[in-house]
Amino acid sequence: MDIRWPNHKEAWRQWRTAMSGTRMHHGWLLAGKSGLGKYDFALAAARELVAEAGVAQPAGEHPDILTVTYGPKDKKAAAAAAEGKPFELARSIRVDQIREMQRRLTVRPTLGSRRVVIIHPADDMEVNSANALLKSLEEPPAGTFFMLVTHRPARLLPTIRSRCRILRFPTLTDRQLEEMLETSGHGGNLQTAIRAAEGSYGAALRFSGQDLGPVAEQINALLSDGDARLGGRASLAQAIGPRADRDRLQAVMELAQAIIAEKVRSASNSVHRARLIEAHVEMVALAAQAPTYNFDTGLLALEIGSLLTRAAPASEQAHG
Repeated sequence: MDIRWPNHKEAWRQWRTAMSGTRMHHGWLLAGKSGLGKYDFALAAARELVAEAGVAQPAGEHPDILTVTYGPKDKKAAAAAAEGKPFELARSIRVDQIREMQRRLTVRPTLGSRRVVIIHPADDMEVNSANALLKSLEEPPAGTFFMLVTHRPARLLPTIRSRCRILRFPTLTDRQLEEMLETSGHGGNLQTAIRAAEGSYGAALRFSGQDLGPVAEQINALLSDGDARLGGRASLAQAIGPRADRDRLQAVMELAQAIIAEKVRSASNSVHRARLIEAHVEMVALAAQAPTYNFDTGLLALEIGSLLTRAAPASEQAHG
């Protein structure tokens, strides 16, 4: 499916201006929150860069565009991948992947004089991976260009950031998200997904597929009214579902973060704002822990509800 990204116009202007100059910078950071099409841009921009007049370009995978991303988690996953079976991905980009890429750079590009290496996402490189990549950025092979897709640029080594030119990708407006979702065939009530996505099309897609409207209602109720008798937390758990998988639970916690953040921006009471900020910090921490620990779905739903309840104005102690 061909997605048109209205937030890419300025990035394309800067990229094509650089391409038309006398010397193209060899390192680029594509920075912005997840779900803004940065990887799509990287692939399209890389194809423009490696294309040369009179040289036929393949329609599919390009031999002079190398992508380094998450590999198999372990030997068992690697064996499954080799057999064409589903396999579990690692959660980081490992140093052996960077070194394998560097070995491929010792030979000339296949079709022309240029080659592009895409690291996606660069902020999930392990420390040794980042240090290995730095050597290539310091002394890039002739005709080699690097595009580092990053959702959190601050996680990259300062020395890597200093050797790259930054292309920033702005978030999408609610209207742009609505039009993109409708164009891609996601109809119905999309407002909860758009609200929770906070400008990210990728997040909006995840939310729209999870039918989170009832969950959003329960989250708002807990944040507004508290839950003195535990009924609200039980209702939230029911809305989440007794057999919710990891993707749904992550979507619920991301939705809760977005709704809390929205309430922080509108809170007029400093005590209430502080409670909301604390709840947001705790929700982010819980979302980070959930994939690692084998939480019981019901207990996790109750913990989410408890975090929300503690942030409600109704839970504040009266002061005489």
